[in-house]
Amino acid sequence: MYMEKLMRLIEMTPLLLLLFLPSAFAGHDYNQALSKSILFFEAQRSGYLPHNQRVTWRANSGLNDGKASGVDLVGGYYDAGDNVKFGLPMAFTITMMSWSIIEYGKQMGANGELGHAMEAVKWGTDYLIKAHPEPYVLYGEVGDGNSDHYCWQRPEDMTTNRHAYKIDPSNPGSDLAGETAAAMAAASIVFRRSNPAYSTELLRHAHQLFEFADKYRGKYDSSITVAQKYYRSISGYNDELLWAAAWLYQASNNEYYLNYLGKNGDSMGGTGWAMTEFGWDVKYAGVQTLVAKFLMQGKAGLHAPVFERYHQKAEYFMCSLIGKGGRNIQKTPGGLIFRQRWNNMQFVTSASFLATVYSDYLASSRGSVKCAAVNVAPSELLSFAKSQVDYILGDNPRATSYMVGYGNNFPRQVHHRASSIISFKVDPKFVACRQGYATWYSRKASDPNVLTGAIVGGPDAYDNFADERDNYEQTEPATYNNAPLLGILARLGGGHGGYNQLLPVVVPAPNPVVAKPKPAPKPKFTPTPATSSNPITIEQKMTTSWNAKGKTYYRYSTIVTNKSYKTLKDLKLSISKLYGPLWGLSKSGNSYGFPTWLNSLPAGKSIEFVYIHSTSPADVSVSSYNLA
Repeated sequence: MYMEKLMRLIEMTPLLLLLFLPSAFAGHDYNQALSKSILFFEAQRSGYLPHNQRVTWRANSGLNDGKASGVDLVGGYYDAGDNVKFGLPMAFTITMMSWSIIEYGKQMGANGELGHAMEAVKWGTDYLIKAHPEPYVLYGEVGDGNSDHYCWQRPEDMTTNRHAYKIDPSNPGSDLAGETAAAMAAASIVFRRSNPAYSTELLRHAHQLFEFADKYRGKYDSSITVAQKYYRSISGYNDELLWAAAWLYQASNNEYYLNYLGKNGDSMGGTGWAMTEFGWDVKYAGVQTLVAKFLMQGKAGLHAPVFERYHQKAEYFMCSLIGKGGRNIQKTPGGLIFRQRWNNMQFVTSASFLATVYSDYLASSRGSVKCAAVNVAPSELLSFAKSQVDYILGDNPRATSYMVGYGNNFPRQVHHRASSIISFKVDPKFVACRQGYATWYSRKASDPNVLTGAIVGGPDAYDNFADERDNYEQTEPATYNNAPLLGILARLGGGHGGYNQLLPVVVPAPNPVVAKPKPAPKPKFTPTPATSSNPITIEQKMTTSWNAKGKTYYRYSTIVTNKSYKTLKDLKLSISKLYGPLWGLSKSGNSYGFPTWLNSLPAGKSIEFVYIHSTSPADVSVSSYNLA
């Protein structure tokens, strides 16, 4: 009866399905999503690409960056879909990647991804070291948004202005220097065991940058004015000074920084600002979360009354996330945090990360969240973070994955110069500044290069999303969207494992660890062999199972592969003994065909669809097809 009722609901309202089914129906592969989300950073690399570069459609770029200023600024990351290197969001990205590894490096190691994650951090910190050639000099931008946005070019073809912009005592930038200090300090923890000399170097830069930020105060966008239109520091620099102090204390155990947090918490807003957002500009919620951790660790000392006020504001943030605060965060009808139309997903991933680590801090201290008149268990925060990640990966009213390359239905026209133009390695013919707009930007077709792992801006306040390249508010990715997600995915994929998040941090060496083989799933799958008369293989496997109302449900993944040397068209599949919902195919009469966004399947390529029911795999066979 339960399944019959479910099927009637599906037939009547297919788009409501993901809203009402238990979250277990999703069965997401968090480890696969983690691997993809780290891979995205390789597509964002600037400079000379290494021999082990896995995103092979990219090539060297920005090889003269800094040369006109007499400094080597080759390397680093492009922030989003353009070719500018913006220092503030790049540093925040590195801080959040490092924090992800610090908290969940063991889980990443079990998944074999710790080495890749640490390489992603080091690609950024190698650049930040170059950008800090003197104690009180920091280069905060290469290129400018105005000239860059006028052109639509691959990074390998850039003809735009690559001027390097810096801050110094005469033109200070405490927010930029503070965030860069935080990034260096956090990264020094990451490399403390595997590369102690590099860790020491990072910490030395972090100390210098904090001193620079604190001694010569000012907003960086008053000195690097070309950044104002793109990464204006609205919150000022007090949050970054506290944020940097918190990270330097974690990295060095130097009481100076603990005292700084205690003495300046009230005057700099750390104990005063009750936040409902966290991101590359506003760091207060992050500071409050870290200081709450110090308090739980018993490190507050004489500063305990001040640290308790930080702690109260951290709880205010957490309560606002789960809808039990004095001022709650807005959510879409589908349950996604909604802050703004332009790249809303950055706030989703960063807030969800704070909820994840705070949940584990509380669990380690056997505490709870105090919201208004109710105490909330730490598990509720983790469940909230999971709901946000599941939404991103496809459990939403549109059944759309907002991670490129994950699942079946993901954005195909990403607002990203490199992915939207044919690879330099496929066709090295120069793409001129405006030619890119005419030939590639306006092209109403899928990107020639899949930007695997990228988290795009995401849907609007009503869960609507338009997969169009010129829809930059929704289809542009950013490094700081992905960085906090690394930690959450590692936590969800690897579990807690009984770790005490309040103990001193020890990031394991980044040797890939092969996961233990899992027991063979039940029921087993049987691949359909390819023959000369049937050049299409079908492989089914069970990916997860769960119990609901006394019945066991299974999620099956089915891979259809074109084994021929021709393009497969007009595919019709017959599916019988199917007793539940199916995603990834379009139904016509009694048969199933390609999803609406796919017209054909090239030679050697595969498509995946999934379904859920409470018995053995459905019978899937090929009814008809054409090879062209």
